[in-house]
Amino acid sequence: MSDHTADCAPDIVPQPKIAETVVRERIPREIWVLIAAAFTIALGYGLISPVLPQFAKSFGVDATASSIVVSAFAFFRLVFAPGGGRLIAVLGERPVYLIGLLIVAASTGATAFAHAYWQLLLFRGLGGIGSVMFTVSAVALIVRLAPASMRGRVSSAYGSAFLLGGIGGPVVGGTLGGLGLRVPFIAYAVLLLVAAALVAAFISGSALRPAPDAPTLPVMTFRDGWRDGAYRASLGASFANGWGNFGVRNAIVPLFVAAAIGTQTWLVGAVLATFAVGNAIGLTTAGRLSDRRGRRPFIMAGLVVSGIATLVTGLAGNLPVLLVISVFAGLGAGTLSPAQQAAVADIVGRERNGGPALAAYQMLSDAGAIIGPILAGLLVDHGSYGLAFGASGVLTVLAAVPWLRARETLSR
Repeated sequence: MSDHTADCAPDIVPQPKIAETVVRERIPREIWVLIAAAFTIALGYGLISPVLPQFAKSFGVDATASSIVVSAFAFFRLVFAPGGGRLIAVLGERPVYLIGLLIVAASTGATAFAHAYWQLLLFRGLGGIGSVMFTVSAVALIVRLAPASMRGRVSSAYGSAFLLGGIGGPVVGGTLGGLGLRVPFIAYAVLLLVAAALVAAFISGSALRPAPDAPTLPVMTFRDGWRDGAYRASLGASFANGWGNFGVRNAIVPLFVAAAIGTQTWLVGAVLATFAVGNAIGLTTAGRLSDRRGRRPFIMAGLVVSGIATLVTGLAGNLPVLLVISVFAGLGAGTLSPAQQAAVADIVGRERNGGPALAAYQMLSDAGAIIGPILAGLLVDHGSYGLAFGASGVLTVLAAVPWLRARETLSR
């Protein structure tokens, strides 16, 4: 991630280097720890993403049932999201984050030893409870700790950590899959424990507690957010992003590669890693520029580019074409992500407790990740891969329409 920030106006005595050193905003230490943990988590998740659909199909199920394994994880995230928000209010962000990581580590380790489809579905689904716990905790911390002038930059750094792990993870995971489809799950469980150790060692509970005399922040409810057109547009973008880039891409792309390109596990890893490379480029660029030029243009561009690339994915007949399409799909998703997250942070602000509004935003993404793979799997089983990707791409493009009339959230 680039550490470049906009220069401030020079002092009367021209000492540009000294002035820049003094006024340069730095990402808070606690966020850097979360960024390091995010990289570790993403590296581990990238290990299992190329093999999870094939592992499910090894139990003799069809594409729809294989996709339901991905949806089950998102379903548990969706159901437990409100409870996760309440736990944060009671226990605090750090304990909930750590408990969440340990839950996902335990469920992933159990998944490696599943001997029936129902066991795989149950163990993988239970991991969604822990996933929403550490995800909402991290988002709440970033909203609270990141200055308004660098929200896009912080979102970009956090997202880039996920994608840098996502670049290497699928390649390594595809290779590990050659040693056995269960091996990547064991490796992922170990990396989750490493991430938990990082947060436990370098983020103290006392550093996150507000001062005793600090005023209680007013709560921003979902109803409060719904009155804002930008928040409503953000919900639509979150749903479409969860549908296409989290759900369908992770559930259907590996099956499509095996059906149209080749059955070697490294091919899936290469396609997912290429998507991650494009995603990282988009994140780095949009995260920095959205702090200067506004969130709205990058959200709309990201949705359109990502949607069109998803739409044409089913037309790829060979690996080079699919890799090119994956780069553009990743570029669109990477352009969308930091600008959208920064826009939600702008809407909530630092003067309000945005727990309910943030939980609703996350729940829409999880709802898309649940519904998308199931419907796409049905379209594959009763139609074609082209139909499944086409429907997902159209939905993503349509999510840009509400932003045509929504306000720009970046304060000038």
